[in-house]
Amino acid sequence: MNRLLVAVLAAFDALLAVAVGLVTALAPLTLLWIFGFGAEASWAGLWPAAGRVWQLGHLVPLAVTLPEEFTVPAGIDAAAASFTVSLAPLALAVFTAVFAARSGARAATAGAWLSGVLSGTIVIAAAATGVALTTGNDIAAVQLWQAVLYPVLVFALPALGGALAVAWRTGDDGVVDAVRNAFARRGGSWVETPGLIARGTAVVLAALVGVGGLVVAFAVFAGFARIVALFQAGQVDVLGAAVLTLGQLAYLPTFVIWAISFVAGPGFSLGVDTVVSPVGTQVGVLPGVPVFGAVPESTSSWLLLLALVPVAAGVLAGWIARSHLVRHAEATGGRDRMSVRAVVAAGITVASAGAAAVLAFAASGSIGPGALAVVGPAPGPMALAVGLEVALGAAIVLLSPRGHDDHHDDHHDDHGYDDGVRVGPAPAPGAPVIAPPMLWDADLARPATEPVVVVGDGTGSPTEPVVVVAEPADLPAAPEPTGGQAPPEPGEDDPRAPVD
Repeated sequence: MNRLLVAVLAAFDALLAVAVGLVTALAPLTLLWIFGFGAEASWAGLWPAAGRVWQLGHLVPLAVTLPEEFTVPAGIDAAAASFTVSLAPLALAVFTAVFAARSGARAATAGAWLSGVLSGTIVIAAAATGVALTTGNDIAAVQLWQAVLYPVLVFALPALGGALAVAWRTGDDGVVDAVRNAFARRGGSWVETPGLIARGTAVVLAALVGVGGLVVAFAVFAGFARIVALFQAGQVDVLGAAVLTLGQLAYLPTFVIWAISFVAGPGFSLGVDTVVSPVGTQVGVLPGVPVFGAVPESTSSWLLLLALVPVAAGVLAGWIARSHLVRHAEATGGRDRMSVRAVVAAGITVASAGAAAVLAFAASGSIGPGALAVVGPAPGPMALAVGLEVALGAAIVLLSPRGHDDHHDDHHDDHGYDDGVRVGPAPAPGAPVIAPPMLWDADLARPATEPVVVVGDGTGSPTEPVVVVAEPADLPAAPEPTGGQAPPEPGEDDPRAPVD
């Protein structure tokens, strides 16, 4: 496909991603304006709020300053009137990232992934700049560089990842093929290592996200009564409850990452000097947000067994990688090298730990002044825990000794021939090669089914080394026993006799 057309389509993808995100933020505010404020407020005033919601959903921190006409009647201290809100409703970022990955993959399929990624990134940067310049207000301020850079990263990194994944599989006649050829020149299964590391990391993350979602669902079910009580304590009407519920749903991916950190062991915080982990729960006074009713009041030491989930995810990733390496070695006639397995195991470990750190960074931040300035998992402990647990699981499978059925190299010698056949050292240069009418596997009492190498000249004299090779297609069937007699045992005059 023409590169210009690919760039145009990628730009349209990026523009559509921004538009859908802004509409998603604007729609609930519009409903609130219609049914809550009516003609008392201008609809144009919703645009700055929607823009700030979109920016916060793309990891842009907001510097909030509450006006005196609000803080004085509410009795809020002037020191608490200014604070930072940086805990992102990651549903918006997830939507943009998924849209970007699909756009990058389509551009790579069309054969112009670099043009597609660059075009989409430029459009996102321009749109983010426009949103930042048109949504200025005195209550929530942003830094221009953050308002542009963070949305660009949320789009560009997944787009690049999706493009490279497709280009690695299908080729791009460019830099990806050059890198692939560099791995291929190393021989063996080295060319498979980048793809296996990416696939293993994706398996680990998918498993952790799935388990994190289950943990969130169970926590909501267990704390349903407290959640309803907090809704009732807020004294909100139906419209307010609907808007509040939508806001909490926007934070659902954030809560899933909290649950992943809980499963891995470090847990997460809901304020300064607080922790929610399998070891124990220690929280102070929480905001009256209904979803916080799902936070357990206490935990059991049995929950430490949840740390086996990342280990199991590492086992699954290692098993998938090992199976692929074995199949690749069998298909190419190469060897399944332990060094390749070690590199794949290390790559999955490092990539999983890095991804965990990025997720923890995205799902942590501030939701208010004072103690509420520290909320969510800490990137360092979460990355360390996930990395160690995944490394244990991957190493169990990838670095364990190879079994009998793992690969034919395990029961073949260095020449690649079956151990049951008499194999001698390499012949002298220029030694003749002959194909006898029949070769017999002396150990297994059956025709040899592999190419056979023996040393000798057929007369028993070891002075002239001769290689005798028989391909399976050249071998006759086993001799039929006569008179119920088994084939004769190898003897001095028998052609099956081992050669000295």
